Amino acid sequence: MPGTEATTTTDLVTHYSAQLASDLERNAEEQDGIRAELEQLEARLSALQHNHAVLMTMRQALENGIPLQHPSAAPGGNMTGGAPGRRGAGGPKQRVPTLVSLIRAHLGERSGPCSAGEVAATLSEAHPDRAIKTTVVRTTLEGLVARGEARRIKKGHSVHYVVA
Repeated sequence: MPGTEATTTTDLVTHYSAQLASDLERNAEEQDGIRAELEQLEARLSALQHNHAVLMTMRQALENGIPLQHPSAAPGGNMTGGAPGRRGAGGPKQRVPTLVSLIRAHLGERSGPCSAGEVAATLSEAHPDRAIKTTVVRTTLEGLVARGEARRIKKGHSVHYVVA
């Protein structure tokens, strides 16, 4: 019977088309999931690499006898980093804010997300005496994200940051 063959062929084509559509959808969803995992792993790797570099610098400083920078509000000290009421030969010691503290303050002042380039440009303008590179700002921002002090927001291919 010729009509039965056409119906069977149509049913097979319909079945395989539905199966193909399902397989394609499942494949695309799995790719999206893996992309998201890769982004998270890349962010973690970046944070770990940054932390490794910081730790290696600290190790080198300790091995070479270079004193490490103390926190800005050390117990028993004042905001200039020295002992209370004590001044050196050149007068009060001025503390230079760290890049991390400048970035934290900048993110805190912003009402919305900003890119690493925007942060670098704003800080370079506010502190012309410092050489502030976008790559260093981006690495620092990723470190803040890794510590939960900032959040990363993806907008297409660009990344923006806000205070957490």
